[in-house]
Amino acid sequence: MRWAPDARGRLERAAFELFAEQGFAATTVPQITARAGLTTRTFFRHFADKREVVFAGDEIPTNAARLIADAPTDLEPMQVIRSVLHQVAAARFDGNHEQTAAWRRIVEGNDELRDRDARKRSDLVRAARGAFVERGETPLQATVLAEVGVLVFQVALETWAEDDAAAVRPMSAVIDEVLAALPLAGRP
Repeated sequence: MRWAPDARGRLERAAFELFAEQGFAATTVPQITARAGLTTRTFFRHFADKREVVFAGDEIPTNAARLIADAPTDLEPMQVIRSVLHQVAAARFDGNHEQTAAWRRIVEGNDELRDRDARKRSDLVRAARGAFVERGETPLQATVLAEVGVLVFQVALETWAEDDAAAVRPMSAVIDEVLAALPLAGRP
């Protein structure tokens, strides 16, 4: 087949099925492409390696920085964080609870993927920090905001993925719960 619609989506679905069935380490790129009905060459047009199927390349940090930059200028920084996280949740996670939970199990079950997850988190913090500096925050404020935003996202994602009721509950509700749980500055 020379051209197949939604090649990237087909590769992602095939990879996640195989990762769930036989584990990340045991899955090869040729197995993924065979399941998707595509060629290895097509795989490498979309992904640098099989880890990138799990982590979506540079899309997430780039998208987060764009959303921060595009947020209305009259929003307070924590409102920007909430708005951005809600947008990400709606676009990427709501309606995908089962796949997200499976994805988190795959990552947690593999040392290499946990390390890659930590590096991706660092990339996300760096991108968010730059976007907050561009919005006029000091480097220190931007760093704290970026770290808090990514922490809220990580805690909300883990909580939502582990929650059996999450199939009907939007991730934005969990984001709001995590934001409400943040201790106030100066509180003993």
